[in-house]
Amino acid sequence: MSGTSSGMVGKSLGDRFILLAVVVAGLIMVLPILWVVGLSFKLNAELKLDTNSVFHFPYTVKNYVDVLGGSNVFRWFLNSLIVSSGMTLGVLVLSSLAGYGFARLRFPGRDILFVIVLFGLAVPEQAVIVARHQIFSILRLHNSYPGLILPGLAAPFGVFLMTQYFREIPKELDEAARLDNASHFKIFWKVLLPLTIPAQATLGVFTFLGAWNDYLWPLISATKKDMYTITTGIASMQMNFAQTEGLGFLMAQAVFAGLPTLVVYLFFQKYIVTAVSGYAVR
Repeated sequence: MSGTSSGMVGKSLGDRFILLAVVVAGLIMVLPILWVVGLSFKLNAELKLDTNSVFHFPYTVKNYVDVLGGSNVFRWFLNSLIVSSGMTLGVLVLSSLAGYGFARLRFPGRDILFVIVLFGLAVPEQAVIVARHQIFSILRLHNSYPGLILPGLAAPFGVFLMTQYFREIPKELDEAARLDNASHFKIFWKVLLPLTIPAQATLGVFTFLGAWNDYLWPLISATKKDMYTITTGIASMQMNFAQTEGLGFLMAQAVFAGLPTLVVYLFFQKYIVTAVSGYAVR
């Protein structure tokens, strides 16, 4: 009995230590965000004298009023929403179809083609940016929504993720559906696709976050002010020496730009946990 009791006590202490470590790690990760939010509610004149003024009153919403007062801020926000949503939808559709094809269909060159797709994971965006710019210039797609969305549809990680997820689904489901004379598309759409919702949610969140925070390609492709995304638009509003003369305003911009991504992640986090843990398909 004493051995069992000591074992339970040791396990309890271990669990508490792990919980404490997780809490501390969580606080360390959250503190920079809280610091940014706090700075965004302070007057720039106060922060210029002492950034420690963030710990005491007064606070103000003037920085947010100044951000929202920009005539193009809501336009940039809408542009980012359209680009991020369009890219996410396109990646989900193409990756799901490709994943089903690689996982469930047999066709000549399937394995070689899948390896070629995986090679795309090793190619950085910067390596193809010049060629991409020339192609879109010839097609006259710069300063347009297709020009901002189409490059992001090439998602080798999405194809790999969906392929692996479809492979984990028992093939007995396909065989049962074929007994009912179901076509490949019906098997994909009615039987298998609903089982991949956690993986799709995970891929959708990562794609949306990546598209929302993307800066390089919108900076190159969108040269007209009304086609800026929120990242390039807010960057264009930053003053010189913003770190010393407009820190509060700069932090308000950061909060405004990051809020939608936080909302999306919090809403879909349960699907991400399910997909990563591997318990979605049983």
